[in-house]
Amino acid sequence: MAVNSPFQKLQADLGVLISTIPAGERLLSEPKLAKQLGVSRATLREAMRTFETQGLIRRRQGAGTFVVGQVPVLESGLEVLESIETMAQRMGMTVSVKDFRVEQVLATEKQIQKLNVPLETPLIRISRVMSTNKRPAAFLVDTLPSDFLSEDELPDKFRGSVLDFLIARGDSPTMAKIAVNARSAPSYVAKALEIQRGDVLLRLSSQLYLDADQVIDYSIGYFLPGYFNFHVLGRVHL
Repeated sequence: MAVNSPFQKLQADLGVLISTIPAGERLLSEPKLAKQLGVSRATLREAMRTFETQGLIRRRQGAGTFVVGQVPVLESGLEVLESIETMAQRMGMTVSVKDFRVEQVLATEKQIQKLNVPLETPLIRISRVMSTNKRPAAFLVDTLPSDFLSEDELPDKFRGSVLDFLIARGDSPTMAKIAVNARSAPSYVAKALEIQRGDVLLRLSSQLYLDADQVIDYSIGYFLPGYFNFHVLGRVHL
């Protein structure tokens, strides 16, 4: 591919440099790397975002930037909502759960709109980090009415998927309303995923319906772009 601009040349040079460093090794510090490549730190940081999005490098707060190397990408069509575990099993990969936390909260203005419940309705909020190949890849939060799911019902060896748990319990959702967009990582998500605050993530939110009127779960997931590929299969109307 032809290099048509100084920025493209920087990306090409940076790509070559990254390819020569073994996975798990740390890159030079930003000041040293910027000096070596003859660019400003701001320009270098912008060029590095391309490789972060691809999942080839990862910045860790206070530790530096590390080479990840090529990683398997979890793919899913949004026509059918499925868990990370289901995606991983289909591809022969393993996932693990860490930083698992369950909280009792009261419904806020935003949550009453998403769950169709009165203000200050008791809710249960389940948050966790999902890792693939021992690397944090997604931060998930599910919020449900506590009269539909209580903390005591969750099994000791919860595998991370509220959706799979509900299906196994016999409460299979009939519909899901899904939205996907790009978001800058809030500080608490960046810390959980071991990235920098402000890094771009895929944000997927969904409302699960048990019937036409009953929303049973409002979930938000932040996904590292280089690890996930969500797509939609559309039918052409003739």
